[in-house]
Amino acid sequence: MDKLIKFTGLAVPLDRSDVDTDQIIPKEFLKRVERAGYGDDLFAYWRYDAGGAPRQDFVLNQPRYKNAQVLLARDNFGCGSSREHAVWALADYGFRVLIAPGFADIFKNNCYSVGVLPVELEAELVDEWFKRVSAVDGYRITLDLPAQTLTGSDGFACTFTVDPDRKRRLVEGLDEIGLTLRREADIAAYEAAHAKPWQAAAAAKM
Repeated sequence: MDKLIKFTGLAVPLDRSDVDTDQIIPKEFLKRVERAGYGDDLFAYWRYDAGGAPRQDFVLNQPRYKNAQVLLARDNFGCGSSREHAVWALADYGFRVLIAPGFADIFKNNCYSVGVLPVELEAELVDEWFKRVSAVDGYRITLDLPAQTLTGSDGFACTFTVDPDRKRRLVEGLDEIGLTLRREADIAAYEAAHAKPWQAAAAAKM
């Protein structure tokens, strides 16, 4: 996956609490086996009316937030089912950073697996970001992951905490496959030392 070190993106405020994974990507759109292609159906019921036309009152359809890459949300974002597709849809749309007072645990783990950073902040601090993003067109937030800071285009800034191992993996662009491949030499050495299937080796001793 792509490394996440320093990143600046247009911020969009999704002022809703308890957004569940079925609202992020409704179940009828889970027809692909690959991760790509889900972005068009992100928040489908909120973005489009029954005829498929964009709802102008939904925040992602407003011109000022076009191509947003930083999502502000309220508490318990990503609750509901454990579907990975919810994070795939957010990533496919273009989001790299999510900011909220709290995320559902499984959803948060899925974020790290695809290189999306879920930043948990105190509710009062999230409120402040909402005010600033809503007040200024084109408001951008810059992430500095090594320094663990968020900085707005008006200079407002804060720090955040992140698990050190999760941080390292994002900075180095390592998903589970990448971590495994780092031990490729050790795996090859183990396989070479265990050339015979264990069933054959056991049978030879009988």
